[in-house]
Amino acid sequence: MSSTLESKEHQALRAAVAALGQKYGREYLARTAREGGHPDELWADAARLGYLGVSIPEEYGGGGGGITELSLVLEELGAAGCPLLMMVVSPAICGTVIARFGTDAQKRTWLPGLADGTRTMAFGITEPDAGSNSHRITTTARRDGDEWVLTGRKVFISGVDIADATLIVGRTEDAKTGSLKPCLFIVPRDAPGFGRSVIDMELQAAEKQFELTLDEVRLPADALVGDEDAGLLQLFAGLNPERIMTAAFAIGMGRYALAKAVDYARTRQVWKQPIGAHQAIAHPLAAAHIDLELARLMMQKAAQLYDAGDDMGAGEAANMAKYAAAEACVKAVDQSVHTLGGNGLTREYGLASLITASRVARIAPVSREMILNFVSHQSLGLPKSY
Repeated sequence: MSSTLESKEHQALRAAVAALGQKYGREYLARTAREGGHPDELWADAARLGYLGVSIPEEYGGGGGGITELSLVLEELGAAGCPLLMMVVSPAICGTVIARFGTDAQKRTWLPGLADGTRTMAFGITEPDAGSNSHRITTTARRDGDEWVLTGRKVFISGVDIADATLIVGRTEDAKTGSLKPCLFIVPRDAPGFGRSVIDMELQAAEKQFELTLDEVRLPADALVGDEDAGLLQLFAGLNPERIMTAAFAIGMGRYALAKAVDYARTRQVWKQPIGAHQAIAHPLAAAHIDLELARLMMQKAAQLYDAGDDMGAGEAANMAKYAAAEACVKAVDQSVHTLGGNGLTREYGLASLITASRVARIAPVSREMILNFVSHQSLGLPKSY
């Protein structure tokens, strides 16, 4: 499924990552989740081969590429049935934010480990009462001498149990205006007052979801990432890659499901011809393939805009890519399960669990309705309804 828009280097990277993915596959990830473990072996192999760190600057042990390369890696692992959710969080969001805005000390401390997979970082923005409204975040950070003190709650935060630290979005008071502005803080996993409880999810995944409590968590001054006054600029420097990587996650999942259905439709025979010869089966699968290809084009555009430093252009394209990929993924999974009939609901074929998993991209990290709000307001110039 190579693209003529991609360089030979990118096509070679796709092939190499695909080979790694096929070595592990969906059964490995499903078994890991059932046993309550983490995909440590795949994570270590991906790191050793340089795939986790492709977007980290070379001077810190990374590949010196961008979100373009990192999204390619996640898509191909997803197409092999073993996507790594923490890639969205650790190198894409946290690694990007620290590389762009962190101090020299923060870069030296975190980027080499994020690149070689020996360190991971979670990302905490969502709150129980704020939803997608970042302006309603109530986690606050106040200065106390040379320290910061954080208080608040977060919810649906991935992988906190395995992450060395969590990049927390809090709000500080602007001394000039008195209003609150978002800021980013590195909170170590074992920081006193930093509590977590696992959320019981219907979705079966190796990466668990957590609710976090920050009860007067004291942090040194250098826990603040970047400029205290940069606010939303730094926040969206992490959120745009998150949307692009979510698109990659969804496209990979959709490709995996579609490949299973196509293989089944080629060989399943109940009349004279394989069922794939019938247009009622073939056409919906062809349409799903088209939708996935179109979503990938927008993802590539978003990644290239981001890597070129066009944050405004990337914001629009990243939202569109995430929306398109989520819709394409859900449709591809649904049609694939339907193609297999009863077999599509068995554990043997490994598609039924994707019915739940595919919905994640529609909901997280921002709902499709909020993306439609963004496009109607920012792209079309329509008035806001809120």
